[in-house]
Amino acid sequence: MQIKLEKLIKLAYTRWKAGNCQMHKSHPDEEMLASFLEGRLNAQESRDIKLHLLSCDSCARGFATNFCLNNGLDNEVPQELIARMKNLVGGEGKAQALEIFLKAREKIIELLNTTGDILVGQELVPAPILRSRQVKDFKDEVTILKDFQDIRVEIKVENKGANIFNLNIIVRQKQTQKIIKDLRVTLLKEDLELESYLTDSGVVNFEHVLLGRYRIEISSLEKQLACVLLDIKI
Repeated sequence: MQIKLEKLIKLAYTRWKAGNCQMHKSHPDEEMLASFLEGRLNAQESRDIKLHLLSCDSCARGFATNFCLNNGLDNEVPQELIARMKNLVGGEGKAQALEIFLKAREKIIELLNTTGDILVGQELVPAPILRSRQVKDFKDEVTILKDFQDIRVEIKVENKGANIFNLNIIVRQKQTQKIIKDLRVTLLKEDLELESYLTDSGVVNFEHVLLGRYRIEISSLEKQLACVLLDIKI
């Protein structure tokens, strides 16, 4: 069923491409393309990027090389586009997740993949840009941010050595960057609750986290606000 769905999407994409040959005067830069992949553009900007990629062979090749090929994706149709179309079919009302895949080597953290932005110095850099530049190694910590509707979740992963990690989690209002208090943050492993805190400061620390796959759930009193999937391996 999945293969048939992907073939159907590719066919629809091909027909859409044939019917949309509009040329655009300006070319999107690397940051705009990364923002498009992360779904952070508004509807009009996203539509403009799609139309441009369909009509500009030069940008399409660059897009495929920088963001698809380096991630092992099919360069005929970006898999992110297929995934987004699947999400539209299945509904995007489900809880969003931040996926973080890390590889630990002594006090070095190798970032294998993430759907968020990476804090590099004082600058936030979209993950696709770092992957396109083959930047993936961080000394002993990495900070990843992702927006979930009107909140921003900040996850700092600290490598303490001996395959032990500390996780620092901060939740802010996306517009004002004000820390949100009175949230419950829960750390789970294989659906087993390890730790859970109702914080009055908006900051939660999980210490001495071992290698493995974890899920971090962030909830208000009314509903779940965000879900973080964390996979740390050697």
